[in-house]
Amino acid sequence: MKKHILFLFFFVGLLGYSNAQGTANDIDVSKLPQEVRQVLDSYINILTTSSSLDDCAGKFTAIAGGGLVNEDGQTLRSSIQPFSLKKDFDNVKFYASPIKITRVNATYSNGQGFGPSAIKGMVYKIWIAKKEGQAGMPAPISIMVPDGHESIRTPKVVGIGSL
Repeated sequence: MKKHILFLFFFVGLLGYSNAQGTANDIDVSKLPQEVRQVLDSYINILTTSSSLDDCAGKFTAIAGGGLVNEDGQTLRSSIQPFSLKKDFDNVKFYASPIKITRVNATYSNGQGFGPSAIKGMVYKIWIAKKEGQAGMPAPISIMVPDGHESIRTPKVVGIGSL
């Protein structure tokens, strides 16, 4: 009996710790930098207005960064368009328009990507809500503000595929 009670306390404590870790770096939605919000809006606009997945990929490359692009920073990695980008392209219709941000988490990353296109900086993981009446949880999109890169100075989308 004592083992069961100890296990229960351990399990409840572990749940509390994992939940605290998930929100430790959350910031108020109003604190999201305007330049990051503009890139988020651009991404959603690209998803909703592109005539095809190829058209979407061509437009998205300009705001993609980190591990989503090849070392040249000018082309998407081969796995991005048929998987992550396709998922978001197909599912954006299930999300509120205009977008409704439900949560923002800000953490510093020491690096994402490869070679000359690798970037480090503040990553804003932004959750957007589904449309009214659509089942499911909000989905995150991650955007990084580069820090100290010699040529990449504007925020880049670094995490997609959850819509």
